[in-house]
Amino acid sequence: MAEDPTRRAVLQSLESLRAAGVDQLPMAPRPTAGARSDAGSPRGRQPAVSAAPADAETLDALREQVRACRRCAELAPTRTQTVFGSGNPDARLCFLGEAPGADEDRTGEPFVGRAGQLLTKIIEACKLSRDEVYILNILKCRPPGNRNPSPEESGNCQAFLARQLELIKPELVCCLGSVAAQNLLGTTESVGRLRRRVHDYHGVKVFCTYHPAYLLRNPSAKKDTWDDMKRLMRHLGVVL
Repeated sequence: MAEDPTRRAVLQSLESLRAAGVDQLPMAPRPTAGARSDAGSPRGRQPAVSAAPADAETLDALREQVRACRRCAELAPTRTQTVFGSGNPDARLCFLGEAPGADEDRTGEPFVGRAGQLLTKIIEACKLSRDEVYILNILKCRPPGNRNPSPEESGNCQAFLARQLELIKPELVCCLGSVAAQNLLGTTESVGRLRRRVHDYHGVKVFCTYHPAYLLRNPSAKKDTWDDMKRLMRHLGVVL
């Protein structure tokens, strides 16, 4: 008789947790009353619930948990390495993308390809450096062919992302593109509708703008992105 796929998935998840040093699974926390998104709705797409470990006390410890994770049956065998994030661990501002690409998979650093170079220019135009902000992605592994993350893959990384933001404690998160925004905020709205509004993620202000890769394909959208960045920086007390 063929093995039950649900049982197989559960066993794979438990094996990944064991490899990461997790012996017990905590009960899911109750929803925080103040945690909501202006974009959310009862019909909004909520990220899948993840049983991934989220109890690391430091970013370095969480990085090791991410490195040991093999929950995604397709991503774990095909990745070169995980891409955890980089920048100031006490950053006031985080930039959140969707997933590593080929350059990021090779180097282990987020946003280092052409889109990353444009993001660097955007950050510098905001009178900041990459060392002053923190850059991370929804997914910590590269999807083959740079496809969009599946809901299951995003769910597998959800607890890692949540704990990462808990440890950094940023004042603001800037979502780059629809995949990042929809997964963080639990919505199906487009970036075009999410822009120019301040959203909330567990008390952290969230802004949404276009992904740098989109700007490379559509240079006319750079003006809109710059307007978004000026609006965001005003919340940090910086006038551009």
